Amino acid sequence: MTEEAERQNAAARRRRTRKRLWLAVVLAALLLAFLVIPPMISIGRYKNRIASIVSASLGRPVHLSSVELRLLPLPGFVLTDLTVDEDPAYGSEPVLHASTVTTAIRLSSLWRGRIEISRISVDEASLNLVRTTDGRWNLDPLFRTAAAHTHNADAAHRAAVPLPYLEATNSRVNIKNGLEKLPFSLVNADVSFWEENPGDWRLRLRGQPARTDVSLALADTGIVRLEARLKSAPELREMPLHVEMEWREAQLGQLSRLILGSDPGWRGDLTGEMQLDGTAAAAQIKARLSATGVHRAEFAPADALDFDANCTLVYHYSARSIENLACDSPLGEGHLRVTGDMPASGPHKLAVNVQRVPLSAGLDMLRTLRSGVPDDLEARGTISGQLAYNPDEAQPVPTPSAVRRGKKAPKANDALPNPLQGNLTIDGFQLEGGGLTQPIQLARVTFTPAPAEANQPPALNATASIPLGGASPLALTLQLARSGYQINAHGTAALPKLRELAHVAGLGNAAALDGLAGDPAMIDLTAQGQWLPPSYQELNGTAVGADQLTGTVTLENANWKSQALASPVMLPAATLHLTRDAFEWNPVSFAYGPVKGTATLQVPLTCAAGETCPPQLDLSFNQLDLAALQAALLGAPKQGSVLSALIDRFTAASAPAWPRIDGTAKAGSVVLGPVTLEKAAMSFSLHATGADFTSIDAGLLGGQVHLTGSLASGDKPAYTLEGSVNKAAAPALCALFRLRCTGGPINADGKLTLTGFAAKDLASSAAGTLHFEWRNGSVSGPGAAAWPKVLARFSRWTADGTIGHDGVTLKQSVVQLGSRKSTVDAAVSFGEPPTIAFPAVAQPPAKR
Repeated sequence: MTEEAERQNAAARRRRTRKRLWLAVVLAALLLAFLVIPPMISIGRYKNRIASIVSASLGRPVHLSSVELRLLPLPGFVLTDLTVDEDPAYGSEPVLHASTVTTAIRLSSLWRGRIEISRISVDEASLNLVRTTDGRWNLDPLFRTAAAHTHNADAAHRAAVPLPYLEATNSRVNIKNGLEKLPFSLVNADVSFWEENPGDWRLRLRGQPARTDVSLALADTGIVRLEARLKSAPELREMPLHVEMEWREAQLGQLSRLILGSDPGWRGDLTGEMQLDGTAAAAQIKARLSATGVHRAEFAPADALDFDANCTLVYHYSARSIENLACDSPLGEGHLRVTGDMPASGPHKLAVNVQRVPLSAGLDMLRTLRSGVPDDLEARGTISGQLAYNPDEAQPVPTPSAVRRGKKAPKANDALPNPLQGNLTIDGFQLEGGGLTQPIQLARVTFTPAPAEANQPPALNATASIPLGGASPLALTLQLARSGYQINAHGTAALPKLRELAHVAGLGNAAALDGLAGDPAMIDLTAQGQWLPPSYQELNGTAVGADQLTGTVTLENANWKSQALASPVMLPAATLHLTRDAFEWNPVSFAYGPVKGTATLQVPLTCAAGETCPPQLDLSFNQLDLAALQAALLGAPKQGSVLSALIDRFTAASAPAWPRIDGTAKAGSVVLGPVTLEKAAMSFSLHATGADFTSIDAGLLGGQVHLTGSLASGDKPAYTLEGSVNKAAAPALCALFRLRCTGGPINADGKLTLTGFAAKDLASSAAGTLHFEWRNGSVSGPGAAAWPKVLARFSRWTADGTIGHDGVTLKQSVVQLGSRKSTVDAAVSFGEPPTIAFPAVAQPPAKR
């Protein structure tokens, strides 16, 4: 290479180096300008202008606190505390609020000497979607603004402000119905909205459903994804739509809490998919709902309920109507199809086609919807048939109610039209498990539409006969409606079989049948309830209780066993009345050992919050021996008797808790050792550790006695009594001591405690106080000659005594005759008969 060529190459390299150096200097200067100049530029004066630009882009008034200029990566603004006002027609709460908003400037607009926003990005914003009562959404004005922008853009001679690309990340979407903010929302939401082509809008959304008034595990409510394409139209409801939405990874328990506000106890995984094409006026919808592992929270069955339903329909949003509904779902080895139309005005028309659907699938569905169905209960058989609900083609069917009232059967044109037609047939029905000792089998059961009745929903009826150990099979009438069921049973049934059926059905007052045994009972019962749990019904304003068993059960030659009693109570005749709120035994003829009488027992099943509603027991006896009653209830000291085992059961270590019962007892006469109470009446309250006697009233020795007290259980029964005796006849009292007395009535009051089973134990443990007063009396008879002479005739005798040591010791005993007073001490010993002993009597000094 020549020297000249080398010089030229070196000059070229120096020129390239200088160009690169100048380019680096320019870039550094520009970078320095981007970093230094924006903070030095105050654009606060342009805040209102920028707010107007954003407002023009969104079509809503916009407020912001401050504005900062941003040059990288693209020129734009950073807005602080952005608030987008709501259209007054939709409320006063802002439609959007964000603490920080980033906007990008459309560079091409700068060449035209104006500023246009190309992108608005918000993070952790709050967006309100409002629906008015007439069905309009607050997004309508936004789409009208976008449509106007598109129309203006087509006119070259007019300047338009294009709608910017809108996006929100980590935001919250709230839903309002008018002025009321609903508890439903979408959290952690990412939303994008942009115009892909003129008049062609795209919407993309992803978020987690949430509810503000209950605690939810958001990880189990699933993820909602939505992709939508919209064409320009003056209003949202007129815009052509294509929407694809899916809801995946939703756990059924949290999803039910989200929708219902409570957890009915459902578990499983749910997936929903939907595709919509058309407009809000007429949208063609395809939907798929699938679930796997559906079961109750209490247990996981071997074969959980799975389903996969596919539906197509045409939905009219403005009219709130559905056309051409068609849903198909396989169930086990069978198939279910539902078709129909549901117009907004006019009757709905639906048809159901069932093809060999296994009854086990229906039992699994019932077990999923409600608790209380035994997990080992199994159903076999299939159901097939067709049903159609069409009020326009309803056929008159005579109602049997008029015939039952003794009227002539109505003519066809007088009967109510029945919109339900068709039938369903169950073949090979068999129910086993769940505590049933023997399976219940029916060859075939056919359900047909029930006669229509005014103000009653359509229902299906069927009849069947089941042998339950009685003289004849039990006749059943079954009625199935949309909301629930009703079963009427009439005939005879063995008590164990009847009890098994009641417990398998999970009836709330089936406990009334527990402990009963004996001859088959005559029953006339009705069982009814709702398919869905009560919490769901209450949420929808149809508050209902649990399943109910009502009617009567008549018993003869039966017996009842309780854990609180050692032996059964014999029931020669008894009638059980079951109602929605209580069950009542009335009347009952009973015998428990030597104790015989009649009774009524009412047990409430519901009680107001904060109140106690114990059972009410009313007893009646012609004659009652308290010694026999104590032996029957607490045990007898005589070994080898039927009830002697109760002594062991009454000890503190082994005695079962007594039930909480309030009651009354009446008796024509009550034998209490050597005395008899006449027309006795008692009010009592049993509890776990004994009983309280609120009042005991009876005739005693020609007078009246009133007592209150209590009984406490333990190693031995302990009694506490307090009361008074008014106007007792002196001759009747002295007869207990084999004495003859005359005079006025005797009044007494006192307190007494007793412990034990036998009379000897009670006497030895007796302790307390006694006070009595006797006027104008006299005492005579065998042994009275050795008594103090002042007792032969007196005008007043008062005394205070102490009870204890198998007797009563009278202290402060004063006997008065006229103005003369004498002190007389005495000791009464318990026995048969009781005896009285007098120590030396202090005589008053003789008068001068």
